[in-house]
Amino acid sequence: MGTPEFAVPSLRQVAASGTDIAAVVTNPDEPRGRGLKLSSPPVKIAADELGIQVIQVGSLRDPEFIARLQGLEPDLMVVVAFRILPREVFTIPPKGTFNLHASLLPKYRGAAPINWAIVRGETETGVTTFFLDDKVDTGRIILQKKIPIGENETAGELSSRLSKLGAEAVMETIGLIDRDEVNLVEQDGSTATGAPKFTKDDCLIDWNRAAFEVHNFVRGFSPEPGAFTYLDSRQAKILASRLSAVPSSGRIGELKVSDGRLFVSCSDGMLELLEIQMEGKKRHSVPDFLRGARDIDGKVFARERKPAN
Repeated sequence: MGTPEFAVPSLRQVAASGTDIAAVVTNPDEPRGRGLKLSSPPVKIAADELGIQVIQVGSLRDPEFIARLQGLEPDLMVVVAFRILPREVFTIPPKGTFNLHASLLPKYRGAAPINWAIVRGETETGVTTFFLDDKVDTGRIILQKKIPIGENETAGELSSRLSKLGAEAVMETIGLIDRDEVNLVEQDGSTATGAPKFTKDDCLIDWNRAAFEVHNFVRGFSPEPGAFTYLDSRQAKILASRLSAVPSSGRIGELKVSDGRLFVSCSDGMLELLEIQMEGKKRHSVPDFLRGARDIDGKVFARERKPAN
């Protein structure tokens, strides 16, 4: 069970291993883009390529859906980046249902563990497989795999690496369950941290913070949905940045152009900006952005949109 691109490596690796996959469960097609054409989830596209039966479901409590799952008589169910399963679903297989989560549980329980781990400055993360329980992300741990987080790594880049590490973890977990060699570990709820789904407002940059905090914030929401600020009357997404030794000068949020590079003042120094996407435009590297921007030096990023003249 899964929907986004993150789940595809796990599906492909399980299929390549020769494991019998009775069906893939994913979300319904959704309208996307300007033309609102129906678009299939990445997991459905991959399953179709592999010749695996696909079940697309709206309500997970739909009796017909549950009966269809029961009719498949699965020994084990695997969940990667899907939705919260009700008990009547995750208790169907006799060997249980396990989930792949993109954090080292109990840290970063919730819908956006990759984003919040970067925003909060973590230098290490990983993946966890665990058996589903009634409470979200609280089940007993089967195994974990760790990796470092790069200083300039974005959420998109880390997600790609974790999806591949997760595929390895899924295969190892299936092997452990098949051989009855699982040594379960209870989660310590006292050390748990949250990673809730974020809203657009959560992505608004506060330039009053230290440069390294803003840098982590930018990385954590790149490429989607994008940390943003306002430049005059337009929204500006900051999609890549780099820590700088240049001392802060001027007002908080003030822009400084130097030798074809762009810096912004934070509370303790200057942060170098590398990629920007202005409202209604494509993303640009700073050199390309500066070629089209006039009188940018000395302007100030703000937390509110300035009314157009």
